[in-house]
Amino acid sequence: MGPLVGVLLAAGAGTRLGKPGGLVRAADGTPWVVSAVGVLRAAGCGPIGVVVGAAAPEVVALLADEDVTIVPSPSWSDGLSHSVRAAFAWAEETNAPAAVFHLVDHPEVGIAVLQRVIATAYQNGFPDDPASLLARAGFDGRPGYPVLIGRRHWTPAAAATTGDRSMGPYLKRVPCPIIPCDDLLDQPSRR
Repeated sequence: MGPLVGVLLAAGAGTRLGKPGGLVRAADGTPWVVSAVGVLRAAGCGPIGVVVGAAAPEVVALLADEDVTIVPSPSWSDGLSHSVRAAFAWAEETNAPAAVFHLVDHPEVGIAVLQRVIATAYQNGFPDDPASLLARAGFDGRPGYPVLIGRRHWTPAAAATTGDRSMGPYLKRVPCPIIPCDDLLDQPSRR
């Protein structure tokens, strides 16, 4: 398996949470954004880019001790698509054949979920051509995150994102395999 770039989407205002997900802390005081970076790293991703927007200075401060690249999304308030496109633009600067996209506001998605998505994609996909890989986690029978997406798909997936929609329409059209992961959630799902 070639190196995977990790992308953490942490730019939103967190209207469901009452504050940006990048600022929320677990019961033990650990910021979700720090935990999510650790999950990406433990699953084998590196380098890791964290897309920031709402409360960017505060989120960046929480990441001061983490080896990550801060990926600004100045138009984050115009919809998730702006953050996803910023992430793809950053990933293009790396030499990674594939990227794993993860969300900051789903702390119940731990290392085991990412490992299953990655391993299943490589077993069922294109082990000799990681740039063609596609797979995403599924919960309650619905597609979710993390998403493993090979470099060959980055440009069309970025072009297909609009408004507050991520790469879902592209992944449905391709289609992208959904890997059931309900049994691996660290706590009950909030989906």
